[in-house]
Amino acid sequence: MPSQFYHNPRCSKSRQALALLHGQGVKPQVIEYLKTPPSAAELAGIVKKLGRPARTILRTKEAREAGIDPESLSDTALLSALAKHPEAIERPLFVHGAKAALGRPPEAVLAIL
Repeated sequence: MPSQFYHNPRCSKSRQALALLHGQGVKPQVIEYLKTPPSAAELAGIVKKLGRPARTILRTKEAREAGIDPESLSDTALLSALAKHPEAIERPLFVHGAKAALGRPPEAVLAIL
């Protein structure tokens, strides 16, 4: 089953989650989202697979620094802002088939295998 792992190699939680997946024999496509940001449509698909609000994938401090005010934005507008400012996307995100998980804590990625 194809899977994607939205990764920031500088983040310890992201590295831990990826190591857990590798330990289970899962070799996802690793996407360094700061170098290759997902589009708003890709983010919408991830949020849908998470089954949670768009704000779930928001890093509050980084959003504030980027001038993103989530309270004043619709989900669509928020996802568009995150596509433009990927540093404000929470990490890591793991997509496996029809499901997605936010790797906070890192072990959460294992729940969708």
